[in-house]
Amino acid sequence: MGIRHWRNRRVRAGSGESLRRYRWWQVFGRSLRSIVLPSADGTTSIYTVDVRHAGDMTDGAIRARLYVNGSLQSYAQMPTRFSVPGGHIEVAITGFGLKRCHYVRPDGTEQQLTPDPASAEGRRARLHHRRPGLSRLIGIVATLFVVAGLCVEVPQIIASLSQIPAVADAIGTFTSPVQLPLHINLLIGLAAVIGSTERALRMRSGWIDELAS
Repeated sequence: MGIRHWRNRRVRAGSGESLRRYRWWQVFGRSLRSIVLPSADGTTSIYTVDVRHAGDMTDGAIRARLYVNGSLQSYAQMPTRFSVPGGHIEVAITGFGLKRCHYVRPDGTEQQLTPDPASAEGRRARLHHRRPGLSRLIGIVATLFVVAGLCVEVPQIIASLSQIPAVADAIGTFTSPVQLPLHINLLIGLAAVIGSTERALRMRSGWIDELAS
């Protein structure tokens, strides 16, 4: 079974319940992104993807929900894709937030869904629009935090793993060139988490963020 069918088979029909308004206390725990798409009859509809990063209260699973004009049409665990007019919407997450929420046309062209203005993603997008220079600087610093975390923490993790007798017998031991006190390691780890969270607000996070943080 191909990845396309694997993703599609996980989608379930929604009950039509109404989309709840974004609240200020959900700023880091909820992603809400929308796009306006035309239908075959010439009308347009608003397609909204709602993701609660802490998971559902019933079973803790993190799901994407697709609303059409404010009514729940379908939902699925991620990664997933929703069929919509003229293409589909792909949704995926990392441990820090959304890494993908794109409308994809049959020719492969993509368009990010627009974040709700009240969300953390919306506020970050507004900063980029109003202060592009500052936005780029913040993005560079965030990436440096992640890279620093990767360079400092990974060698120490490898050194610790190499002390396991079975690993040591198979490949030998490794001494990390980086030896830092615990509180410095914690600070670097915290910086990497902050950097990865900032990158997730722009849907730029990936495996490097998971590894570094």
